[in-house]
Amino acid sequence: MKILVIGGTGLIGSKVVDRLRDAGHDVTPAAPSTGVNTLTGEGLDAAMAGVDTVVDLSNSPSFAKDDVIAFFTTAGRNIAEAEKKAGVTHHVALSVVGTDDLDRLGSGYFAGKVAQEQLIRAAGVPYTIVHSTQFMEFLPGIVASGEKGADVHMPTADIQPIASDDVARLVADATLEPPTTQVVEIAGPARFSMADLVATYLTKTGDARRVIGSAETPYFGAVLDRDTLVPRGAARLGTIGFDEWFAARTPAAAA
Repeated sequence: MKILVIGGTGLIGSKVVDRLRDAGHDVTPAAPSTGVNTLTGEGLDAAMAGVDTVVDLSNSPSFAKDDVIAFFTTAGRNIAEAEKKAGVTHHVALSVVGTDDLDRLGSGYFAGKVAQEQLIRAAGVPYTIVHSTQFMEFLPGIVASGEKGADVHMPTADIQPIASDDVARLVADATLEPPTTQVVEIAGPARFSMADLVATYLTKTGDARRVIGSAETPYFGAVLDRDTLVPRGAARLGTIGFDEWFAARTPAAAA
């Protein structure tokens, strides 16, 4: 199978590329650094030639609402047009568990993700949308989002974080299966209160700051319901737990 991985040089993309190549497929990573720009369309038709499946793992460089909407709508239209010209038979996209709810609750970033998913559904190319929970690798960013002086303020909503290696494996699996024309949810093996998980993470990293948990503390602009960030039905689960993931981090990652 010939597969194009948009965002194929990033954290998840590079792992997906390696897994699909190890499975014997012809895989091309696409990114501005490889001469493919989904915003301008540069290199997109050439990269799409002869491709059976497209995996879109790209993300907006800005999380501002207008920027995110512009990124996903512009890139989404360009990708869909190129796919139809090339006769692509499966479009796989990585999105986020709770996207619709997070948009409803006021997180500007997710207005862009909703727009992206709407374009995918309307494009006419068979698709699978993979909704993932938060990556364990994003914990430093989650901590930074709640920093207030000497404390870290966190929601008490549930979180079911997943390691990037598990994300890559499950996305690769979805890529090699027939299109579902629906959402497939993936998550880590264990569920925590976000405040409790962040407190554990800070303790493990030797950070003495106090974590203050509250149901009213916003998460990137949205005040969460208890189950906003976790699957509400059947989900495909990763196998790497938080302790295992933390123990396997390299010194560079830990820094």
